[in-house]
Amino acid sequence: MAIDTTDPVPDALDTPRLSTRDKLVLFVLCAAQFMVALDFSVLNVALPVLGADLGMSPSALQWAVTAFALPSGGFLLLFGRIGDLYGRRKLFLIGLALFGAASLLATFAWDPASFLAGRALQGLGAAAIVPTGMSLLTTTFPEGPARDRALGISGTLLSLGFTVGMVAGGTLTDTFGWRSTMGLLSVFALIVLPLAPGLLPESRTPDRPRLDVPGAITVTGGLLSLIYALSTAADHGFGRADVIVTLIAGLLLLAAFVKIESRTAQPLVSLPMLRRRTVAWGNIGGLVTFSMMSTVVFVLTLYLQEVLHLSAFETGLVFGVQGVLSAVAGTYAPRVIGRFGPRRTLVGSLVGQGTLIAALLGLGTGNWSVWLATAAVSLASMCHLGAIISYGITVTSGVPDEEQGLATGLVTSTQQVGITVGIPLLGVLATTSDDLLSGVHTVLALDTVIVLAAAVLVATGLRVRSGAVEAEPVGAR
Repeated sequence: MAIDTTDPVPDALDTPRLSTRDKLVLFVLCAAQFMVALDFSVLNVALPVLGADLGMSPSALQWAVTAFALPSGGFLLLFGRIGDLYGRRKLFLIGLALFGAASLLATFAWDPASFLAGRALQGLGAAAIVPTGMSLLTTTFPEGPARDRALGISGTLLSLGFTVGMVAGGTLTDTFGWRSTMGLLSVFALIVLPLAPGLLPESRTPDRPRLDVPGAITVTGGLLSLIYALSTAADHGFGRADVIVTLIAGLLLLAAFVKIESRTAQPLVSLPMLRRRTVAWGNIGGLVTFSMMSTVVFVLTLYLQEVLHLSAFETGLVFGVQGVLSAVAGTYAPRVIGRFGPRRTLVGSLVGQGTLIAALLGLGTGNWSVWLATAAVSLASMCHLGAIISYGITVTSGVPDEEQGLATGLVTSTQQVGITVGIPLLGVLATTSDDLLSGVHTVLALDTVIVLAAAVLVATGLRVRSGAVEAEPVGAR
């Protein structure tokens, strides 16, 4: 069976009209996603000030990031499935309440232990918010233009939240102190939480199968180990014993998870779903676009401040332009997807992202390089946003409502792992290089090759060139 994607439905080009209630539902869900995206970056600039205030050593500061990343990435799949079984709205509200309370704890932290506890609880709340919020979005808005538009807005705010966090973090820290960065997150939670109960519909799977406990333990342990290893390696390299041990443990646990899922009657993750071409290749495209773009942002931050000697505020302005153009791209992405289809848009976006990253190889030491960096990274981010939205649509299209939590859990897990994996794998080449500019060029060259190679692989896997994509599992005859 094949689904023809060459001739889009004419109505796909029309902007779908949303009712007032639909708009409010979309506001609540997107505000929560924006809040979580903001948390990924708002604290980065504040870390040195935070460390001095709480008495944290420079080597301990990486835990301010890792304490959030571990639970937020490690529990995504588990919480997505729990939401499927016991109520997505219920778990979404619990996650919001936990996130808000944890943000207040981090805001008023009195020592490193209380601050890191707040960050860990924030991550746990985010792990509940992200997959259930995405599931509520895809089950509330029917497949087609309405869902495409909703996913487009959500994807835009996800990208914008990360960028706004970089700009807002420095401004808030300089003006009000580092605690204001955490206070901002609690304000978001306090705005969204009272609105959500009356607007969001409850949804769950019609039956109540048993939770796959062995699968939950192995996948959560595997993701926790893998994220810890990669997060620590970003700061200390891959030579440390704890990095090597947790990396091996994570891979072994994930291998055990796959084995368990192939044998259990009620798996946490349906392996036939993972063998769908749209799910498998869509997530590969998502993994590459997230990991490689996060690496570009990381090395450009180093380049702008260490090579061109821009201030933190000036560097933030460069990424502010990136955020504005990403928001513009988000408003047009659903129309592009309606015209060309999500698979072709995904491949085209990857090609555009890779090509524009290649343009950054022209960066030098002159002041003109600021303009090249601003233009190229902003345009690359527009393509990156197109890839984010189109891969989300590709993965979730055609998936039954009762499995939307699983599908969106895979989407959000791909986002989290992508953001985590790129910097330690490639960024370390810049930070350990004797010549930073040469190291940046090496990272950008490898980044370009990986993105363009992924575009070719995804196009082949989704059979984009023939204008059709198989809806059958990979390997089906």
